[in-house]
Amino acid sequence: MKDNLIAIKTFDFSLMIIGLFIQLKKENEFIVSKQLLRCGTSIGANVEEAIAAQSKKDFINKLSIANKEARETKYWLRLLDKSELTKIGLENYLIEIEHIINIITKIIKTSQESK
Repeated sequence: MKDNLIAIKTFDFSLMIIGLFIQLKKENEFIVSKQLLRCGTSIGANVEEAIAAQSKKDFINKLSIANKEARETKYWLRLLDKSELTKIGLENYLIEIEHIINIITKIIKTSQESK
């Protein structure tokens, strides 16, 4: 079975987000970190649901949800970065979420074109 790049990337990103959440809790940042944890880990869960989709339409819908969650994750990361609620460097997270958004968007567009 071929490795699924986006499934791997989103799983690894979820692990990164869990680590960031733990670090943020140590800095007593509880509000934004919980939002980030929820949306950052749900990207991969929605990708997994898309992989098991029952139809092309279902696949596109599940990936669209993953894309929305990825964009929300980017928002919370940017907010953390600009608000200076943390001293943790967030550049790698922002780069990775941008890659994930680009990949998911491309998969959705390609899937829509081949309908």
